[in-house]
Amino acid sequence: MKTRFVLIETSHAGNVGAAARAIKTMGFDDLVLVRPRWSNVLRKEETIQRASGALDVLANCRIVATVEEALDGMSHLCATAMTPRDFGPPARTPREHFALLLQGALAAEAGPVPLDEDSSPAASDAAAANPSGESGVAFLFGCERYGMANEDVYRCHVALSIPTNPDFGSLNLASAVQVVAYDWRQALGGYGVSDVAARGERADAQQVAGMLAHWQQALAEIGFLDLDAPKKLMPRLNQMFNRAQLTQEEIHILRGVAKAMLRTAEATKR
Repeated sequence: MKTRFVLIETSHAGNVGAAARAIKTMGFDDLVLVRPRWSNVLRKEETIQRASGALDVLANCRIVATVEEALDGMSHLCATAMTPRDFGPPARTPREHFALLLQGALAAEAGPVPLDEDSSPAASDAAAANPSGESGVAFLFGCERYGMANEDVYRCHVALSIPTNPDFGSLNLASAVQVVAYDWRQALGGYGVSDVAARGERADAQQVAGMLAHWQQALAEIGFLDLDAPKKLMPRLNQMFNRAQLTQEEIHILRGVAKAMLRTAEATKR
């Protein structure tokens, strides 16, 4: 499904770079700027620095004069508006709306409606576009100082609202882009998390038993274990180490600890 992020009248060059970085981390690359403050914003040093490697997104980014141009080919439009409107599309959290959209709960026929229509295309969910079709989803973000203009909100099918602290809901533009991009990526299936820590080869039961015998000897030597009244110390240690799913390297470490305890106990006796 095509996904586009549209920044309208962005005034801070750094936010453009940071937004490019934000969408790239979530696997998106379609960024469009509508009337940014700086005509050369894509070449400004602050933009490039804040992009932090997402230079391909900046290279593909388009600057257009109107919102209509930015939305060409898009069929489902999502405004991002913190300020409630008494008229316009329904307000939902990103996760709530994305779940409805991808489950097909939103009727799927009409595309975006021109501004001169008498009513908002988002007044009913029946105006939402088919997520399985060839057209795409666009996320619109307003300028840093004023947010989105009413006419741009009205053209959308939903007003996404990121749940924030009721006493401090001010969210940086690039941060808002990151949150929406993340939730959209998760809705589409997300990415797996790689465990970078190498676990090593699991120890088998014989290796664990040998280590426990070594520990039993060491614990007895230092006086922690009474062999005449062992109670359930060793079985409990056995259960604990089984839950730990020890690797062979960890067995070697624990045997080293037992060896050190025996050496210390022997030195104490001399």
